[in-house]
Amino acid sequence: MQDMTQSISHPFPALQVLAEGSVVPEVFIGLEKALVKLGIEYTRVGQRFLLGRELELFERNGLRQFCAVRSHDLAILPPNFSADALQVLAMDMDSTLINIECIDEIADFVGKKVAVAEITAATMRGEIINFSESLSRRVALLAGVPQSVLHSVYKERLQLNSGAEFLIAGAHERNMHTLLVSGGFTFFTTRMQERLHLSEAHSNELEIVDGMLTGRVLGEIVDGGVKNRYVISACSALRLSKKNALVMGDGANDLLMMADCGLSVAYRAKPVVKEKADVALDFVGLDAVLQLL
Repeated sequence: MQDMTQSISHPFPALQVLAEGSVVPEVFIGLEKALVKLGIEYTRVGQRFLLGRELELFERNGLRQFCAVRSHDLAILPPNFSADALQVLAMDMDSTLINIECIDEIADFVGKKVAVAEITAATMRGEIINFSESLSRRVALLAGVPQSVLHSVYKERLQLNSGAEFLIAGAHERNMHTLLVSGGFTFFTTRMQERLHLSEAHSNELEIVDGMLTGRVLGEIVDGGVKNRYVISACSALRLSKKNALVMGDGANDLLMMADCGLSVAYRAKPVVKEKADVALDFVGLDAVLQLL
């Protein structure tokens, strides 16, 4: 049975603590004291704190940090949040749905991981603004890599992140449209779509000639803008708006698709992403999101 707090519409943000297992009582007590100290009126309804005003950035960060030092995550639900309105689940793949950056692991098999990973990390932190240029530079370093390496990465290194299968199953139980939008590669997203029975998946296609990677990507590169376009398109096809989407990511190229959606979730994310997300998951698994629905 759905918790009635999930269907409460409130004009200001609401807080909900997420933990592996039961929430430590001192966290609730500490949050109540912190809200009083900040002069924020609130109403406690079940697991949620319905706030009496908007939060300043320093207040958001401070409340999250309070929970973080106690190994809890804090969801800051946006004003007028409605779990029932969320009908689309859109996810990034690398380092969000799965545990690796596939391009880094492909490079590792041929001794080029350091060079590729440095560009990947800088891009995800937002230090390299042009994702398309970044991806092209990294893929170029993979020229001559055998296609068999892709199979090795998938079989030997790729794992679903904690709670991924439960999250997808829970979304399907709620009849949500599930969408994988990735700056990674079709070799992996296609397999994830089949494995998890996702509604659709979009990513970059590596050019392969005679069983070897050429160092080029075929067609339009799926960067942050294209990811956002796919999310909007999926919503429009269902006669929904982006406010009906729950969007999850971890890197700077996920920010556009996470912006202005119904609920944005950052998973083990870079600081620039966590700061802007409604929910930042640093301790709990992906399936903790189901507690909010």
